[in-house]
Amino acid sequence: MNPIEGEWHQLKAHEIVGQMFDNDYDLACAIMTGIQARAEQSNYKVERFIFNST
Repeated sequence: MNPIEGEWHQLKAHEIVGQMFDNDYDLACAIMTGIQARAEQSNYKVERFIFNST
């Protein structure tokens, strides 16, 4: 398992477990909040990238 898969597993297991999402936007917001919370707990910096979709 690569490090990203491990982080994804921890995010699912601890940050968004048991939540239901009405749409993709709500899920994306929960993931971003969870990543930020894990970064603050571990004392590391998180930077978000927005890719051009055209």
